[in-house]
Amino acid sequence: MEVLDYLLRFIEEDAPFGDVTSAAVIPDITCNAVIRAEQAGIIAGLKEVSILFSHFGVSVKHLAKDGDVICQNDNLLLLFGDAKKILLVERTALNIIGRMSSIATQTRKMADIVSSVNPHCRIAATRKTCPGFQIFDKKAVQIGGGDPHRMNLSDGILIKDNHLALVPIRSAIHAVKKVSAYKKIEVEVETSDDALIAATAGADIIMLDNMSPDQVSQTIALLTREGLRDRIFIELSGGINESSLITCAALDVDRISLGFLTHSISNFSVNLEIIPEINP
Repeated sequence: MEVLDYLLRFIEEDAPFGDVTSAAVIPDITCNAVIRAEQAGIIAGLKEVSILFSHFGVSVKHLAKDGDVICQNDNLLLLFGDAKKILLVERTALNIIGRMSSIATQTRKMADIVSSVNPHCRIAATRKTCPGFQIFDKKAVQIGGGDPHRMNLSDGILIKDNHLALVPIRSAIHAVKKVSAYKKIEVEVETSDDALIAATAGADIIMLDNMSPDQVSQTIALLTREGLRDRIFIELSGGINESSLITCAALDVDRISLGFLTHSISNFSVNLEIIPEINP
């Protein structure tokens, strides 16, 4: 599905039979408008919003681009076009920028914390995204400097606890290898012994889930003693928050996945102001 198709679904949801208020109140006139940041952070979603406004015949001038560090009261986009079309798209556009910028801002903050302690380690998103908005949540993480992880269930192999409740680790890994030799195999484990089994069975990535720092260190030491650490990509997951992030990053790990990048965000505040004339 094209990006525009996704975006138009949001408009259809918000105005299934048009904007009845604007249709009744606003004459057929054109106007200028500005989208402005009401707080500082990393801006994201401007490309998507531009696509949406352009589709409805509104001209867009960029005063910022996705990934920019912006300050409170910075102007982001200048708009000119049919007043009713601008008002039709207004709230959807602000919702997109608000959510994506919040994710990008939080991601950048967490990425900076991790890189200050462990430069080769990166943070990653999870699939704890907003239904219908997944591609934009993941893109916002990338704009903020994070790894999107797998985009969806079709994108990568991740053998999780509920798979392993039904099939042993070795059997699961061997079954995957028969299906495809071109996808990396990631296995979620909760003990050092299971990490060793996964590594010896041919896993490429091991996700150490809900382990304490001591357990992580012991697991990595075990893999190192067995000569497996150098060929295994280590990811941490489960219950990691901002306060524990530095401790986790200080361990010999390659990725730290953080569900709160996308599931516990506060909206980044932006507004749209209709103006008769603007001098950028």
